[in-house]
Amino acid sequence: MVTHSEIELRITAAKQAVLAETALMHREFGKAKPVIKHDGTKVTPVDIAISQHIQDAITAQFPGDQFFSEELTPTEAPVPVTSRFCWVLDPIDGTNNYAGGIVYCAISLALLENGHPVYGVVYDMARQVLVHGGPGRGVWDGERSIRARIGPPTSNSLIGFHSPVDKAYATEGKRLLENYKIRGLGSSTLHLTYVAIGLLDGMVDHNNKVWDIAAACALCAETGVEIHYLENAPFPLREFTLKAQRVQYAAGHQAMCAALRETIGR
Repeated sequence: MVTHSEIELRITAAKQAVLAETALMHREFGKAKPVIKHDGTKVTPVDIAISQHIQDAITAQFPGDQFFSEELTPTEAPVPVTSRFCWVLDPIDGTNNYAGGIVYCAISLALLENGHPVYGVVYDMARQVLVHGGPGRGVWDGERSIRARIGPPTSNSLIGFHSPVDKAYATEGKRLLENYKIRGLGSSTLHLTYVAIGLLDGMVDHNNKVWDIAAACALCAETGVEIHYLENAPFPLREFTLKAQRVQYAAGHQAMCAALRETIGR
């Protein structure tokens, strides 16, 4: 049986590993040259360096844990999740922003137990704050204990939204634009993190992969934010694959989720 102290050791290691990469992230901001990957997304040398550094730090301390990163997975074949603890990393969520000198980007590291997110560590570059927490352990925005917004949905509610890759969902986007105030930051991690800590009221996204949201999902589980998966619920995570189907969901407190689903008709 894994003891409470063993879990706490992992949390401490996660925060240390992420914070150790912030200097590199800031130093190369807007300078790192991106290349286009096979799936059409961008990657920079900084993404790869942060991935390697964090993986090395975590696996050195917990060699029995599995570690998954968008940028270091050696094969496109699915890798079964076989260990009690595994880690899911997005070294820079918002690479387009990062390479272009737009500050909304984040490092996202999640600890999963039996396939479920139990702790998330997110470095918010825009605010230069480490957000971290998980079920039963609180959520911290820097030094502040934090909760989500719980007010009733209104036309002034702030909703995070990305333009969907599949234009079949464009109508849903139009409905959201007609009913709420929209914020499109270019980082799914920050959208969901901001819902968890009360900077946004809710969000709808059609484009996510598990590494985009795993850490923020742990935050939401503690602050009372519901995540309603519209398609392809990712947890419990049973395998890690770069070819996973996109995760679609609405998030917010209970009334906000209900209102968002009514708005988009799903």
